[in-house]
Amino acid sequence: MAGAIAEAIALEQGRDEFLRRISDPFWFQAFGCVLGFDWHSSGLTTTVCGALKEGLADRETGIAVCGGKGKTSVKTPQEIGNFGEDFSLRTADIERLVYSSRMSAKVDNTAVQDGYQLYHHMFIFTESGQWTVIQQGLNTENRYARRYHWLSDRLASFVNEPHKAICCDKEGGETLNMVSGESKDARKVSVDLVREGMERFLGPNTLERFFRKQPQEKLNMPGNHLILNMNKRNMETLRKAHEIQPDNYEELLSVRGMGPKTVRALALVSELVYGTKADWKDPVKFSFAHGGKDGIPYPVDRETYDRSIGILKQGIEEAKLGRKEKMRAVRRLGKFL
Repeated sequence: MAGAIAEAIALEQGRDEFLRRISDPFWFQAFGCVLGFDWHSSGLTTTVCGALKEGLADRETGIAVCGGKGKTSVKTPQEIGNFGEDFSLRTADIERLVYSSRMSAKVDNTAVQDGYQLYHHMFIFTESGQWTVIQQGLNTENRYARRYHWLSDRLASFVNEPHKAICCDKEGGETLNMVSGESKDARKVSVDLVREGMERFLGPNTLERFFRKQPQEKLNMPGNHLILNMNKRNMETLRKAHEIQPDNYEELLSVRGMGPKTVRALALVSELVYGTKADWKDPVKFSFAHGGKDGIPYPVDRETYDRSIGILKQGIEEAKLGRKEKMRAVRRLGKFL
């Protein structure tokens, strides 16, 4: 069913239109309900994406679905490369797609510190090089999941309001959002600190002095100004970033090893030294056809489900032969309903 619906949309309105739809959180949720998955469960994200990947695997639609849950997500770069070669994309275009996959995950795990650890990453792209990302994180304390949507044709920057949407049933508490428009100055100062701070203030160990607590000092500050203890690896990452001399925040964030602690520490020091405030507000924004596998609102009707797949399959096959009457009939029926 998932593959048939995706192929029908790609045939009727184009592959890029399918990307726009799947990146819309409301359409994605409705898509899951039509497929019969639990509308109220975090599992809807992984099952919809898994069904879509399997459903499009043997269809020549020009749409590639890469990644998945847990360890499968690690295979995303390799899968992008394989599909890119099948699509005859240039090496530079494949590398750009791999970078987009990596940076979207880096942003949601490091630059947006909302307490949700990513465990699912799905990267979908077309022969034209357009892409969308659907990834999900879990908060181990409240047991809620949070889904992050990205779309390439609306992306102006990876580090300034890059998301199509961030969805969750529960608004979080303290959140550091370094890709918010309100964090623009904090991003700039973070880069300046890494590029010049080590020389500007008392030599190369200056940032380390800011980041490490001194045992004899006692500093009482608000909860969201916690001074972090930076370990040796964090400091090595800072030194590596300093040697690279990043031109902007995206380059800084893309440095290997640049993790949440280092990003957070730079944001705190930029406020402490220069008064540039980062955004601490949580960025999250607040239909059934075949039933649900959990029996809500009623058990999946297998006969109707199979009949729906058959209608779509027949319409797709006829459309490929230039006969689009059945697909047009489905469209007219939708308008009528």
